[in-house]
Amino acid sequence: MVAAQLLKKNPKVDIGLFEPAKKHYYQPAWTLVGANTYDYEKTARSMVSVMPKGINWIKEYVSDLDPANNKVTTKDGNEFTYDYLVVAPGLRMAPELVKGLPEAMDKGVVCSNYTDPNHTWDVLKNFKGGTALFTQPTTPIKCGGAPQKIMYLAEDHFVKSGVRNKTNVIFATPGSVIFGVKPIAKTLMEVVDRKDINLRFHHKLVEVDAEKQIAWYEIGKDIKAGGCVVMSGDNEGKTIDESIQYNYKKNDAIKENGRYGIKFDMMHLAPPQAAPKFIASSPLANEGGWVSVSDKTLQHTKFDNVFGLGDAAQLPTAKTGAAIRKQVPVVVGNILHMISSKNLDNSKEYKGYSSCPLVTGYGKMVLA
Repeated sequence: MVAAQLLKKNPKVDIGLFEPAKKHYYQPAWTLVGANTYDYEKTARSMVSVMPKGINWIKEYVSDLDPANNKVTTKDGNEFTYDYLVVAPGLRMAPELVKGLPEAMDKGVVCSNYTDPNHTWDVLKNFKGGTALFTQPTTPIKCGGAPQKIMYLAEDHFVKSGVRNKTNVIFATPGSVIFGVKPIAKTLMEVVDRKDINLRFHHKLVEVDAEKQIAWYEIGKDIKAGGCVVMSGDNEGKTIDESIQYNYKKNDAIKENGRYGIKFDMMHLAPPQAAPKFIASSPLANEGGWVSVSDKTLQHTKFDNVFGLGDAAQLPTAKTGAAIRKQVPVVVGNILHMISSKNLDNSKEYKGYSSCPLVTGYGKMVLA
């Protein structure tokens, strides 16, 4: 998108674009694939069909960034220099950040639309009842609403397949609310009530035991301050801290070594996510490994001729395609301004826009 808009505004700009993939996937549709309402193959296009005409397409992986010398090196050992660099490599799945997750991912009853939406549908259609656990990590993730979307669709499917009356749907999140924007959160809580879903807040996923089908959590809030967090058969008389539990449903919860385990019959999760390793190890990264840029101009905080946007950028907003749509014209405008005047006076600014279409059932959606 950046390349296409740069060329449109200034056809004389010489653009090299690093992209080793042969296919481009429209990942927002993977939620629908996981619920059997869209064909996975239709989410793919050939990369050549989406590549802007008139650029130099370099079909190599970048392995090293040297912004002090305006240089990029690829895995093939080729070096390229630049006047301006735009960094938009997206992020990577990092299941290794949760113990047992690399071994459990996309196998048996553990699934994720982020990695294999076809397997998600296999899990849903074979589910015969019990505890259906939906969860997400403490790291930033792309499309913050995706872990919920598939839960709402799955609940709808359970009703249609006749297993809902013997199913407990749980959503465990490290956050303190269902959604960060109050009017949207209010609407989603109505959906939660209608679908009779149990919410568990402040739950940090730390381990997945695929063999015993237990997800282990640490509670990120002082549980003594708010009463009992997880009820089991021997303490049913105790109150539940509603800031941690909402619409409590009994399931075979386990407490062990200060952690809480939720037994599941199926689990869908967003795996932990992180910046690509070549970004995290570069001079462009902040302490968290993300590209350090100005919130407004998207210019790098140390290197004036470098701009970052999209999922890899350290921006205080959701990692969505909608956010990128508003970030791109800012980067394009500011690069062209730098080319003509060497500074960013009267620069374009990103105002933090994002959007999240939250599917709440088959044929139903909330646009946040």
